Amino acid sequence: MEDFDYLKNFSLNEPDLWIHSLQRADGLEKFEKYMQTAVKGRLDQNAYAFIVFDKLTNQYAGSTRFYDIQPHHQSTQLGYTWYGKAFQGTGLNKNCKYLLLQLAFDEWQMKRVEFRASSENQRSINAMISIGCKVEGTLRDHLVAENGIRRSSIVLSILENEWRTSVKENLLNKIK
Repeated sequence: MEDFDYLKNFSLNEPDLWIHSLQRADGLEKFEKYMQTAVKGRLDQNAYAFIVFDKLTNQYAGSTRFYDIQPHHQSTQLGYTWYGKAFQGTGLNKNCKYLLLQLAFDEWQMKRVEFRASSENQRSINAMISIGCKVEGTLRDHLVAENGIRRSSIVLSILENEWRTSVKENLLNKIK
């Protein structure tokens, strides 16, 4: 929760960052709840949230997290990723994803990292495909957003052998 102050300005000044999110974080009250959910996931040992700091601009840029961590199945999901508008399209996401995938596959020995997004969030889908994710399909009317509207979720993934044989090197070449 000590990172709250580093990120709260995004909640106040860029509310559209959470248009496609199931748990909106626009406004301080919602953002505090968002942060508490991230902390609870860490305490429950089924999620691991990160604050993202851009070394080039010397500024906090956003957040991302592993969730649905299943050590027994060597599987996790990577998401809840958002960056302030000034950091979108800068290459920061690719750098961050490289480090996170390296952690998941090379240190945690995961066999699968899954990604999901609203099927309407083309920007996120394009970003996931650009780092090497493979589209698996769409879960129709999958989840209910805070506004009560059901959303369909696209499912993408990277498997360990894909990481080792192509994704790692391709992603590294993109961030050089």
